[in-house]
Amino acid sequence: MSAKTDPTRTGMTDAEAEAQARQIIADFATSYRDQTPLPRYGDAPPVPQPGIPPMSQRTTETARAVMFCSLATVPPGLIAVAVMVASEHANPTVIGMICAAPAAIAVPILALARLLRRAGQAAPAEIHQHYTGHVDQRTVQTKTTGLWAKTNNQQ
Repeated sequence: MSAKTDPTRTGMTDAEAEAQARQIIADFATSYRDQTPLPRYGDAPPVPQPGIPPMSQRTTETARAVMFCSLATVPPGLIAVAVMVASEHANPTVIGMICAAPAAIAVPILALARLLRRAGQAAPAEIHQHYTGHVDQRTVQTKTTGLWAKTNNQQ
């Protein structure tokens, strides 16, 4: 029974379907080459990108800690101001001192931490020296008394 007389089949014959499939496969792109020029590399400095400038991990962590610490001081300050306003003892000078107190305490602490960090960075590197060979070790215990005393540790 052919495809034209078969009531269950409609449309193309097997040969027509195969020819159509081959045409679709032939027209479909199987590869693509991007012709845009590649980015340059070499000694040229990088181009600054828009947005937040790049920071080191340490700087990022410090900035994040400063933000979180500054946010932690807001609720106690607002509570103190609300209590003073509610008790009708709110003095603008006192409110200013309360709001500036966390910064006044934090500045010397941060300066001291920075000084200690710089001192640690300026310290000479730890050097491990390993010797092979004979070692002469002598332990001498002496007791020197007197106003003008001289100790000779010679053997």
